[in-house]
Amino acid sequence: MSASIKGNSPKTEAFWMPFTANRQFKASPRILVAADGMYYTSDDGRPVLDGTAGLWCVNAGHGRRRIAEAVERQLATLDFAPTFQMGHPAAFDFAERLAEIAPGPDGQRLDRIFFTGSGSESVDTALKIALAYQRAIGQGTRTRLIGRERGYHGVGFGGISVGGILNNRRAFPTLTGTDHLRHTHDLARNAFTKGQPEHGAELADDLERLVALHGAETIAACIVEPVAGSTGVLIPPKGYLERLREICTRHGILLIFDEVITGFGRLGAPFATNFFGVTPDLVATAKGLTNGVIPMGAVFASRPIHDALMQGPEGLIELFHGYTYSGHPVASAAGIATLSIYAEEGLLTRAASLSEDWASAVHALHDARHVIDIRTIGLIAGIELRSRDGAPGARAYEVFVDCFERGLLVRVTGDIIALSPPLIIDREQISSAVATLADALDRLA
Repeated sequence: MSASIKGNSPKTEAFWMPFTANRQFKASPRILVAADGMYYTSDDGRPVLDGTAGLWCVNAGHGRRRIAEAVERQLATLDFAPTFQMGHPAAFDFAERLAEIAPGPDGQRLDRIFFTGSGSESVDTALKIALAYQRAIGQGTRTRLIGRERGYHGVGFGGISVGGILNNRRAFPTLTGTDHLRHTHDLARNAFTKGQPEHGAELADDLERLVALHGAETIAACIVEPVAGSTGVLIPPKGYLERLREICTRHGILLIFDEVITGFGRLGAPFATNFFGVTPDLVATAKGLTNGVIPMGAVFASRPIHDALMQGPEGLIELFHGYTYSGHPVASAAGIATLSIYAEEGLLTRAASLSEDWASAVHALHDARHVIDIRTIGLIAGIELRSRDGAPGARAYEVFVDCFERGLLVRVTGDIIALSPPLIIDREQISSAVATLADALDRLA
């Protein structure tokens, strides 16, 4: 891989960086200039093992020539085409390919697909579809949306309103008519669990409390991440999702899974829907949809939801919603190539064959300095650290910087270190990543 040198690193002043302490970063930038397979290259020429699949999105690894060639061909053939009252082959072809692997069991797949440009857009789209569906079936009083504490559903106003991470909500007004279930994190009873924790299924009954408070006739949908990723890898207790599904069904509430992170093989199944055996009514996706190469998202809807909106005069628009880049031809081409790689290399299920080795390796950090919990499932891990007095988040950030300097990219949220490597990782690379992390924890004050 070719790499730049420090003297040729970009000027940083003009780019207002997202979710970044800009002044802190620009005082000591960390710049990536190339990527291939499991590794980035830093601007001083060092290989950096990607322990986060970019931002949970590069599931097939970096530099996939097949995707690049598909993008190049599409750009040369049809760079853009509108999908408002028009169409192009790539979007229809991609939707058909996705329908073949859509979440849910055979005969009940959520195989009606609405394209978006990102995970945030997918969440807002799923919420709007839920509201439109309830209105279409004569349940127009159902306008309330239920999220969960410590949930992350992107940065649109819908997403931050049903989301439950304080810093994502505190700076901006949120929509009225939302409420939140309690989160499922129970450090006292479930610390150091491999897979689903034993305790906490009863927390799903919080939805019954909200039904009693607001009335089922006011609630349109409940949205949760099957595994909450951005808040620090919170894994659902055994029986929790099943109970949530049953309560939603009983009260006519749509269940939405936000699978922006868990979709496309992260847990060892194509979707968390399949992994847990619980089928929602709508699934929001993005990230691994195109291997992170071109921004794109997709909402998977059940046929009953889709068909309920396909009523009335045929000349009327059924859902007044969409984006300029819905079904973008270049993104669709990248997605089709990505699905081919997933299928040919078995990547949608590969995490299942690595999950035990992954869990054993990460849980070996049990006695590392300041570690108070480790959570693993599929190819995801959360390592929670005891916060430093008066400086929450400082310890995990120091580990993040230390690991980067020693050739490993991790992600931090508060004092939780998250790992979610590309699905092509091998056992030697798992050992290397954990060893680097162990060294960083050992140096931690």
